[in-house]
Amino acid sequence: MAELSYRDRVRPEWIDYNGHLSEPYYVLVFGDATTHLMHTVGLGPEHSGSSLYTVEAHIRYLREVGPDAELEVTTRVLDAGGKKVRLCHELRVAGDLVATEEPDSPRIYSLYLSSKPSSPSESLPTKPITWPAS
Repeated sequence: MAELSYRDRVRPEWIDYNGHLSEPYYVLVFGDATTHLMHTVGLGPEHSGSSLYTVEAHIRYLREVGPDAELEVTTRVLDAGGKKVRLCHELRVAGDLVATEEPDSPRIYSLYLSSKPSSPSESLPTKPITWPAS
């Protein structure tokens, strides 16, 4: 499937005592990229009352990211069916790959859930979702 791009910028409060992007903010940016994907395909409380929840992910920290860096996350939907979606996020700064959220084995697994608390949907919504296509 084709790629979807999300952009953000490192904020001062995201910098750790070593002068680099602190670990939890990589996860925050990847989560924001997933939210961007959901909005693009019509998921989320504003659209369908449903959401994707990450149930498994692996992050690789490849390079340090400094203050005020322009971040670009490339997201690919690798597979979608039933109530599972497999994603891959790649984080770049100035074109350099600095982190990934699951490039290897199981990748990111998300579950599609309805708006009812703690009730996983049996499958993706009946309204067709147009995932980014190549």
